[in-house]
Amino acid sequence: MKVTYYGHSVVAIETNGKSIWIDPFITGNDQCHITADEVKADVILLTHGHNDHVGDTVDIAKRNNALVVAPFELANYLGTKDVETHPMHIGGAYQFDFGKVKLTQAFHGSSYAEEDGTVIYTGMPAGILFTAEDKTVYHAGDTALFSDMKLIGDQNYINLAFLPIGDNFTMGPEDASIAASWLKANYVVPVHYNTFPVIEQDPEAFVNELEGKKGQVLKSGESIEL
Repeated sequence: MKVTYYGHSVVAIETNGKSIWIDPFITGNDQCHITADEVKADVILLTHGHNDHVGDTVDIAKRNNALVVAPFELANYLGTKDVETHPMHIGGAYQFDFGKVKLTQAFHGSSYAEEDGTVIYTGMPAGILFTAEDKTVYHAGDTALFSDMKLIGDQNYINLAFLPIGDNFTMGPEDASIAASWLKANYVVPVHYNTFPVIEQDPEAFVNELEGKKGQVLKSGESIEL
């Protein structure tokens, strides 16, 4: 399994001959060195409906005939855009042919702003546990620290965790460090930082504070092989 980071919260997973993208915010993401037209995706997994996470989902999904897996209300909304969707909800899991997806809690908001300013409610936000090839990747989405991360860590052997550190909208580095200790992942990669001035952080300082030297900073386009 190859896992690649593209800045902000964009993650691509290559496994079982499939290309799976999480929160493909590419257009407008200055950290991302590729364009949305370059993305080849079989599946898109979404944590919540904010524009900097839905990103280029509709265009990518239509061009690639990709399946979009998302929380129920967000999936229903995207279905009105002629996108093939599979709705899920928090606590639910589903075994797809490309891997198993389970949605976890995330403490945040979820809405999508249309170009005309209309705001669409897109249900509850989520984190994602993705398992394939006996490997589990946890993408926390946008979230505050919450104590059930201990339970997520106890119930799952997590090979790689993506945790937001930007503060202001999500956990900051201090809370993300606590989350990392609870999750007990083999590797922890910080995300959702330095995209906007209000979430500027030092990712190297964050990973250096983690116990066990399990933190790893990925630049846009860099990968981890699991």
